[in-house]
Amino acid sequence: MEKMSRVTTALGSNAISGKTMFCHLDAPANAISVCRDATQVVVAGRNIFKIYALEEEQFVEKLNLRVGRKPSLNFSCADVMWHQMEENLLATAATNGAVVTWNLGKPSRNKQDQLFTEHKRTVNKVCFHPTEVYMLLSGSQDGFMKCFDLRKKESVSTFSGQSESVRDVQFSMKDYFTFAASFENGNVQLWDIRRPDRYERMFTAHTGPVFCCDWHPDDRGWLATGGRDKMVKVWDMTTNRAKEIYCVQTIASVARVKWRPERKFHLATCSMMVDHNIYVWDIRRPFIPFATFEEHKDVTTGIVWRHQHDPHFLLSGSKDSTLYQHMFKDATRPVDKANPEGLCFGLLGDLAFAAKESLITSDANRKPYPGGDRRYPMFFFKKPDPTEQFAHVSSALSVFETDLDSHRMDWFVKTAQLYLLSGKPFAELCDHNAKVAQELKRPQVSTTWTMLRIMFSDPANLATPGPNHNLGKLGTLPLMNSFSLKDLGSGMGAESRLERSKGESRQDNIHLEPGNSYISNNEENEETEGSEGHPEYMFGDAELDDDDLYSMEHDNQTEEQEYTLPQEAFQLRHEIVDNPSAPEHLQQDKADSPHVSGNEAEVTCLTPIESFSLISISQPLFSPHLPASFFCPIVREMLSYYAEQGDVQMAVSVLIVLGDRIRKEIDDLTQEHWYMSYIDLLQRFELWNVSNEVIKLSTCSAITCLNQTSTTLHINCSNCKRPMSNKGWICDRCHQCASVCAVCHHVVKGLFVWCQGCSHGGHLEHMMNWLKSSAHCPAGCGHLCEYT
Repeated sequence: MEKMSRVTTALGSNAISGKTMFCHLDAPANAISVCRDATQVVVAGRNIFKIYALEEEQFVEKLNLRVGRKPSLNFSCADVMWHQMEENLLATAATNGAVVTWNLGKPSRNKQDQLFTEHKRTVNKVCFHPTEVYMLLSGSQDGFMKCFDLRKKESVSTFSGQSESVRDVQFSMKDYFTFAASFENGNVQLWDIRRPDRYERMFTAHTGPVFCCDWHPDDRGWLATGGRDKMVKVWDMTTNRAKEIYCVQTIASVARVKWRPERKFHLATCSMMVDHNIYVWDIRRPFIPFATFEEHKDVTTGIVWRHQHDPHFLLSGSKDSTLYQHMFKDATRPVDKANPEGLCFGLLGDLAFAAKESLITSDANRKPYPGGDRRYPMFFFKKPDPTEQFAHVSSALSVFETDLDSHRMDWFVKTAQLYLLSGKPFAELCDHNAKVAQELKRPQVSTTWTMLRIMFSDPANLATPGPNHNLGKLGTLPLMNSFSLKDLGSGMGAESRLERSKGESRQDNIHLEPGNSYISNNEENEETEGSEGHPEYMFGDAELDDDDLYSMEHDNQTEEQEYTLPQEAFQLRHEIVDNPSAPEHLQQDKADSPHVSGNEAEVTCLTPIESFSLISISQPLFSPHLPASFFCPIVREMLSYYAEQGDVQMAVSVLIVLGDRIRKEIDDLTQEHWYMSYIDLLQRFELWNVSNEVIKLSTCSAITCLNQTSTTLHINCSNCKRPMSNKGWICDRCHQCASVCAVCHHVVKGLFVWCQGCSHGGHLEHMMNWLKSSAHCPAGCGHLCEYT
């Protein structure tokens, strides 16, 4: 207490002064720490370990602790801490697993004091006891925490967190024997240094790794934690169960958190990636930062308040190789630039709109809404608190409700549940989804699925041979125009038909290769062999010339006299005088081919069907076998249309079903945006299984990792309470089955739910029914279990 009072007195007589300033470092910094009198700061990193003096105008380098021709890995620091009781004592956490102490009072150039190499992996954090000079705590990637007495050459106690790795350890400012540890599995543990065999309390703080924690300097029971879930949470540890009392949502993973001195509700945070800024939050107003420091150009790796009783100076180190001193009065205040209006859509289409009271009341020309005037729907007034430094603005909230019958989202839920996205051939998936859309009265979506099947299916699978198999003996024709004579208007004269036929039949350069084109017939014109009806005549320059036509007619007059062709058809054909004959190589092939005879051609051409069809052959505009890539631009525009209309369900479903056929045509950011929007909607409707399937079928790396994080569960045996290390349900210590239902006492074969406090559990339905009528554990252990 004597030393502490001396620091406070010095601060009172010689107030800290300075300005916002920075200096360039030799290498990126991993951590920084300040000495007790706030005059020097140590910067540590993989390739830097220096001490700088804090002067009024600039940083001045005082000491370089990396000495020697070839510095060892002991100088490669992941963390550093300056002792707040002993001004010459430093400790570093090395990336090779070593814990090193440094004595600045040594006369030699090498200031290394002691070296502890008990950890097997990287040491993430070191922490001195706030009042004990010789007590040092470390947390490592190997999952162990070790307490060192600096008067001895080895650790005095080892704490096993039974987890993957320890990310942070912090001694309590008020409880002499207590320290907190945060882990990569999302848990936070409280330990008593006198009991290294078992933690005193454990609770799940975040849904991912907990990267940092910090005890409140004034309030005894407040512990702040930050994790990869982008949240900062404040826990009240004075109750029987850790109680979350505040939560701040940030925009990136939280790497460091530090309470602001002399301000009970303020804390500073920095991010592990993406965001380079430092934020100071008022936890009572968690939606917008109280102040922001935006000087760094890369990720901030270390933050520390310059003095434990001065809230106006903040020091920071970054991967951009700079060291900054921030003056709080120079910070940016986001609330000054914040938009005073708010807009949000509800799950079923309701719209909430908040704005300043002055904006709402000044709008005197607004017409009343049906059912009543809603210009002043709801006002929220808060009693002013003189301790808060907030700008008080009265807001009005308007809620516009939609007609449930006209804006129901049942189709969305049913579509998500019934759509098939994988597991069957492409054509079957499209047909099934088209049928689902049709049943839900969404014809446009149904037609889209059908068109996708036609566009991207293999033509060989789509072509169904007609009943008259003699068609194949004619060779293949590029079918361009087909129309029925009965559809022609009676007013169309022969001349106009002749001119159109000339235009369609004119060709300058024709390349007809057998096997590259085919005849497609409408399903309605297909008849079985022997069916009665009018004969169909197919005319094509590649098969028959005029002589063949005449011979065909005369040869068949005796057999089929009842079929008489309209005279008009023959006139139209004979008046075409400028048609070139078929290419010579095709004529030669026709003459030499043993498979095509005149009689076969006659039978084929005169097969009776329902109506006449005149087929004119001209130069094909496109290849009959269009590649799938030909349709990609159209499909891309179609997906963008659905997404812009708000139907991300259709966009994502088509994206998954088409797969590699379309994925390369759409940039990754757009795909990720569609996936995230659809997954968010599914989760809001509590369609968890569909959401997980969409995540699993996605090929975006940012999406597939959503269900790969925080999937490890650490459980204790319900009999001996020891952590279960093996993969089965048989405890390797007491050799008892841990999955026995505490209600029916049978082995659970299916969904198993257990209490993280007492480790007892059982069948899901049994536990739910039990906890409806009783709050105590059904196993009789006396624990107050809670099912949420």
